[in-house]
Amino acid sequence: MAYKTVTTFVTSAEEAAGSVAAAARLALELDAHLDILALGVDRTQMGYSYVGGGAVLLQVAMERAEEDAKRCEAAVRLALAREPVDLRWGVETAVTQIGALADLVALRSRFADLVVVPRPYGPGRGSEAEAVVESALFEGQVPVLVVPTGHAMAAMPGRVVIGWNQSREAMVAIRAALPLLKTAHMVNIAVIDPPQHGPERSDPGGMLCQMLVRHGVKAEVSVLARSMPRVSDILSRHLRDVNADLLVMGAYGHSRLREAILGGATRNMLEQAEVPVLMAH
Repeated sequence: MAYKTVTTFVTSAEEAAGSVAAAARLALELDAHLDILALGVDRTQMGYSYVGGGAVLLQVAMERAEEDAKRCEAAVRLALAREPVDLRWGVETAVTQIGALADLVALRSRFADLVVVPRPYGPGRGSEAEAVVESALFEGQVPVLVVPTGHAMAAMPGRVVIGWNQSREAMVAIRAALPLLKTAHMVNIAVIDPPQHGPERSDPGGMLCQMLVRHGVKAEVSVLARSMPRVSDILSRHLRDVNADLLVMGAYGHSRLREAILGGATRNMLEQAEVPVLMAH
């Protein structure tokens, strides 16, 4: 499968330049179309209000969201003006309440091959940033590339690390990442503390490595000891050791009132990753 539609969601005018630059770089390299949705989000929670005040508060909140959407669109178009003229792109603007954001993102994500978004955690990042990532992954069922703020992403990553734990989620992410894995000059399969009695006990990561090599991927395996309490810490150190440009991993979460949310391990990895992370569920 090739990536022919790359989508990004912009919920902050300040993040627009970085989001557009990263997504545009990939779209150009992959000869894909870039779709951008500039969003104004009404974050008002109307749980309690004085009699007669609800309508006024709602109107004010929606007007603020419309202004945010206009600022996002203006920042997006300014960023696009800096990109090469052969980039194929489209921009739409929408206003939504925070409770309906997930459905809107899921709908748009389903028709994309790859979603590119900035890291959802950090100073100035609201709850809508995490909601975009979760909705694209769990409801849109599309691979999501999360780019650290300020990271000058390489157009096509040359050194890739795969976090492999024999899970369904990890395999889904690997299959989704194949277009990028095939062009990399080194793909390292990182297996952390493999189980002694598992199906891959005699050759951890060996079957996956064989599968990737048959696809033309330059793959190798690294078996890492669990020398630190958190898997995310071990992976982060390994990424630095091999000078990786990209991490590929499964997105793990759990259900809360039928809505999947990112699990602690996935959140930890996104919070500290110094390179882009491609996830799928």
